[in-house]
Amino acid sequence: MASQPLSTRQRLIEAALELFTAQGVSSTTTRQIAEKAEVNEVTLFRNFGNKHGLLLAVLEESAAFKNLGESLVRRATPPGNVYQALKDYASDSLHALERVPEFVRSVVGEADQFPAENRRALGRGVTEANRYVAQYLATVIQQGHLNTYLPAEKLASLLNGMILGYAVIEFTSEFHELWEDRDDFLENLVELFLHGAMSFSAESATDSLSGSFITREVADLPAGLVHEILRQARKSGVQDYALAYVLFGAGLSVTEIVNLQRSHQIYDPQGHFLQITTPGFVRQVPVNQWILGNRYGSYTNNPLTKWLKSRKDSQPAMFLNGSGQPISESELQVHWQTWTEGLLTPQGQPPAIAQAQQTWCVEMLMRGISLENLSILTACDRSQLQPYAKRAREKAALEQAIRLDHKPG
Repeated sequence: MASQPLSTRQRLIEAALELFTAQGVSSTTTRQIAEKAEVNEVTLFRNFGNKHGLLLAVLEESAAFKNLGESLVRRATPPGNVYQALKDYASDSLHALERVPEFVRSVVGEADQFPAENRRALGRGVTEANRYVAQYLATVIQQGHLNTYLPAEKLASLLNGMILGYAVIEFTSEFHELWEDRDDFLENLVELFLHGAMSFSAESATDSLSGSFITREVADLPAGLVHEILRQARKSGVQDYALAYVLFGAGLSVTEIVNLQRSHQIYDPQGHFLQITTPGFVRQVPVNQWILGNRYGSYTNNPLTKWLKSRKDSQPAMFLNGSGQPISESELQVHWQTWTEGLLTPQGQPPAIAQAQQTWCVEMLMRGISLENLSILTACDRSQLQPYAKRAREKAALEQAIRLDHKPG
């Protein structure tokens, strides 16, 4: 199918971006833009008023910058992985700017030559682009997935300001040592943004990026509560039991579980593993038979293998919804709420699904895994695992004190 021809407005925007990038905004005339777009100069004035009105449209409507904010807003319901959503947005924004570095240099270097009214218009354009990020943040804050002491609009301004600042520094200077590379900047940007201006709520205390845990406080669940959740899941059906088993036996995030495929399971009498695939990275995670003192089957015969052996369909996804399609994160949350209905944590709160991952991590450390090896399994920095190590030490100290109390003096 032939592509649709560009409208006059689109042709003018693309011609302007190309010329602004090649020779700067100030050196580009409206006549040059009109000739390149193959339209009359009067048509340019009728659509945009003047050259700087066209510049504003380039920033708002060009394919180089369009849909960045809209795509972020679409990821707000269900909220999914906030860390990953923000990092993807920042990365996509930088990619868009990196495609037109000369244009960015021109806007930065020549802004003082723009009339005041056009600088104000440019400011309004940046504010409008900021609106989408603010809308996303307002949604996840309202849903209770983030806590913050700043309005969503201010948070969005901070994030976009840092992204634009990076681009300006990269495009206008060389040999600085502010960050190792682009990925180093992105990692630290989102970490600082989330932990400095915001904090995860109890329901979102753990998030995951290729298995990395982002948490400020660890709230693992006690053994009795975990076994009761597993018991309730078993009553709900074969798949529910398998889902709960993977949550507590493999320590995966909700995002990782819904992305599992049947082919990602590897097992024999010596071990049971799941292959976790993320963009540019693959790792294996063991499925533990022992969960907080109770054994749930064997490597070849457990809740997960029983669920997969019972399947008669050809759907490649490991877990399905009621329509036989891959289960979504929101649907998995509904299952969790069914298993945990009426149950409370020691803090008097309903158990959050993220606490299953925290519980697995603490248990692995309690059973003797080194921080280095846990870092390999979770694909996260040792520094990110420090809260779990601290919690494991606390539990070990309590257990030792109880053992000592049972010994005669």
